[in-house]
Amino acid sequence: MIFAGATSDLLTIPPLENGDKLTRHEFERRYHAMPNLKKAELIEGVVYVASPLRIKSHGEPHAYIMAWLGVYKAATPGVGLADNATVLIDADNEPQPDGLLRIEIGGQSRINQDDYVEGAPELIVEIAASSASYDLHEKLKVYRRNQVQEYLVWRVYDHKFDWFRLQEGEYIQLEPNTDDIVCSQVFPGLWLVKSALLSGDLAKVLAVLQQGLSTPEHKNFVEQLSI
Repeated sequence: MIFAGATSDLLTIPPLENGDKLTRHEFERRYHAMPNLKKAELIEGVVYVASPLRIKSHGEPHAYIMAWLGVYKAATPGVGLADNATVLIDADNEPQPDGLLRIEIGGQSRINQDDYVEGAPELIVEIAASSASYDLHEKLKVYRRNQVQEYLVWRVYDHKFDWFRLQEGEYIQLEPNTDDIVCSQVFPGLWLVKSALLSGDLAKVLAVLQQGLSTPEHKNFVEQLSI
C-alpha cells in the first residue's frame, strides 16, 4: 500500500536532468526517487545522466574489462572488485565508475553502513567514447585530486587505451613494455596487453594476465594482503 502523503512527496521531488547543479545530498534525494534510473553521476556538482548504451561502443568493452578484472580478483584475496558501483568520493562528486579495484583492508576506501564505497578506490576504469568524453576531463581531475592511484580509460572510438598512474599529485601515462604489456604499479600481476584488448582478443588478454598472476611479485602481494 502506498500512502497518499508518500505519493505526494515523490511528486514534489524533481527528476535528475543532465546539467543540473546540485549538492550531493540533493543529488542523492532525487536519485533515490527515480528507482528505474540505471546510471547518474555527480561530477564537480553537475549531474550527468547516462544515455542508453550501445553494445559495440560500451557493452562489449565493458564486459571485456570486467572479465579481466574478475580473473585478477579471483586470484587475489583481499582485493575488492565492483562493477558500476556508486563511489562517495567527496562533497561534490558521486561517480559511478564502470569498474574499480580496491584494497579491502588498509586501503584508501571503505564500505559504509549504507553499502556504498566511500573514499578513493586504488584503481578505476572508465569506458569512454573518445577523448572528448568527460571521463578524460572533469572526471580525471576529480580522480587525481582524490588520489585514485591508477586511472584507466578505454577510448573506444579513438581505438586507444590510457593508463594513468598518480605520481607527485599528477597523472602520468604508463607505457607498455616491448611486448605491448602495461603492468600495474599498485596491483602487482595486473598485466594488460593493449593491442589484444583493442582488437577484441579476450583470450590473449587473459593469457597474458595469467602470466602476471604467476610472478613472484603477485605472490608477495597476496601474502602482504593476508597479514
